[in-house]
Amino acid sequence: MGKPTGFMDYKREDAPAFSVKERIKNYDEFHTPLSKAEQSKQGARCMECGVPFCQSGMMIGNAYSGCPLNNLIPEWNDLIFKNAWEQAYNRLKLTNNFPEFTSRVCPALCEKACTCGANGDAVTVKANEYGIIENAYIEGFAAPQPPKVRTGKKIAVIGSGPSGLAAADQLNRRGHSVTVFERSDRIGGLLMYGIPNMKLEKHVIDRKVDVMKAEGVEFRTNVNVGKDVKAEQLLKEYDRVILACGASNPRDIKVPGRDANGIYFAVDFLKSTTKSLLDNGLTDGTYISAKGKNVMVIGGGDTGNDCVGTSIRHGAKSVLQLEMMPKLPDERTEDNPWPQWPRVCKTDYGQEEAIEVFGHDPRVYQTTVKEFIKDKNGNLKSAVLVKLQPEKDKKTGRMMMKEVAGSEYSVDVELVLIAAGFLGSESYVTKAFGVETNARTNVATPDGSFKTNVENIFATGDMRRGQSLVVWAIREGRDVAREVDESLMGYTNL
Repeated sequence: MGKPTGFMDYKREDAPAFSVKERIKNYDEFHTPLSKAEQSKQGARCMECGVPFCQSGMMIGNAYSGCPLNNLIPEWNDLIFKNAWEQAYNRLKLTNNFPEFTSRVCPALCEKACTCGANGDAVTVKANEYGIIENAYIEGFAAPQPPKVRTGKKIAVIGSGPSGLAAADQLNRRGHSVTVFERSDRIGGLLMYGIPNMKLEKHVIDRKVDVMKAEGVEFRTNVNVGKDVKAEQLLKEYDRVILACGASNPRDIKVPGRDANGIYFAVDFLKSTTKSLLDNGLTDGTYISAKGKNVMVIGGGDTGNDCVGTSIRHGAKSVLQLEMMPKLPDERTEDNPWPQWPRVCKTDYGQEEAIEVFGHDPRVYQTTVKEFIKDKNGNLKSAVLVKLQPEKDKKTGRMMMKEVAGSEYSVDVELVLIAAGFLGSESYVTKAFGVETNARTNVATPDGSFKTNVENIFATGDMRRGQSLVVWAIREGRDVAREVDESLMGYTNL
């Protein structure tokens, strides 16, 4: 431990964000990275505590606490304090294939479990990770390193999201020949089209994909496996197949008027913006536009927040965000102590921007849609909302959100974005490969394994565990790679 008093000597300093007025003018990332000197001080704040909950990735109090990748956080914090940046990169890469992604989009489970955060401000783990990986590209530490020996084994990975990419990266390093199939026109899955540019600029994905190509991974875009290519063909050509297609079925809202023009799933809205932005800088008019419209976002998670931020950049007239559940407390309660995941109200970048642009928080809690109202042309013109309150179900004993009688009211709205989560894998893929699914339509695998009921076919990521975080997808990709490698070689060193 280089500086035992670092957490007392230095205050937490995170990468500052641009002002709302400036950042909503474009779709660029909006934080100014810390200097190396400041990053070194932030590394010194790490206590290298005896029990580093930051890297634990364990279940505490019905939620995971700490990094699911078990990143060696105290080690590389100490290394950047000592200005040993290449060593810090090497330690980071031992557990994380894509720190360039997680340092931008991860909700930082590590920081919520940081010992410094028990009675003060947590270490800037996420910003430190960002500094390590970006410096690695500048200095050439992250240059391609193709495997020196090939095994002759061939693996097909279906889906190029973080789980599929992690599996491909690991198996290629082992010397297997890996081909990644992606049905879209660009590599990245939801990293590319589900997460807005403001959080993850797409050249960051392309940069890593170029490294993987130089290391020998083959990528095939615009190939919809299960439709364009038959499962039987892949099973003949490849020794193993990994299904990493994500949880792609968005949850719908079934109320009268749902067929009105102007109601979209959030993922379609976000994809249309990113694709148009990348193709022609939003000049073709093909994207779903919020400009001049009263927008209502249904759902309070990260995707809902992204819809708020994107709508503001479009030039929305107003933005309303509905959340069914009650507002969480602003600070931890006594029954939610550190190092549990903090169940507190989070105001993210989109909400921050809405507050400054429109003068109020866009979120309305304990509220849902009861009906959509159309005009004579079938276009959405308003919505009837109803308040909810928690009540215990007499049969099950579970707390349910029930309508409050007489609480209905109407709001003007021309664009609705449904961000209510995802239900599971798409049936045409699972049926094409003949793999079994569970009650949630996720691909079924035995506990602790990624094998499906079909020989030589494995499943990973959201397609197996359901909608989750990028960091969990990477962990799944690494774990399935280990199991596939062992099935091919009889042992594994991954």
